[in-house]
Amino acid sequence: MAMTIHVDIVSAEKEIFSGAADIVYATGEMGELGIYPRHTPLITSLKPGEVRVVVDGKEEQFYVSGGILEIQPHVVTVLADTAMRAEDVDEAAALEAKADAERALQDGDAKMDYAEAQAKMAEAMAQLRSIDRMRKGKSH
Repeated sequence: MAMTIHVDIVSAEKEIFSGAADIVYATGEMGELGIYPRHTPLITSLKPGEVRVVVDGKEEQFYVSGGILEIQPHVVTVLADTAMRAEDVDEAAALEAKADAERALQDGDAKMDYAEAQAKMAEAMAQLRSIDRMRKGKSH
């Protein structure tokens, strides 16, 4: 029997995923993390982007807007303001958010301040990367 690690991915609204996984990939503040069963305990901030969960050799992809990642030897918990399955990310809305952020960054009198515009740009780009990676994964 292969060793697994329990994974919970939760947003402010609901639980997105709960189950056993072979490995989990997430992007923390300091870079990409590969989390196997019996990983050293760790707490870190998550960057907006993907969380990938491998279950029985098949990868499931999720988008998170950032949040907190807690790792214990047998449990991984992702707490995010926004989390969704990658296939549920709305490409049109992400493109619109990216365009809004670009306009705000170029327009000094924008309603959005510079830091907020940068954060919205990072989130939109992370959503678009998730969509792109999901499409590439399905074509193989």
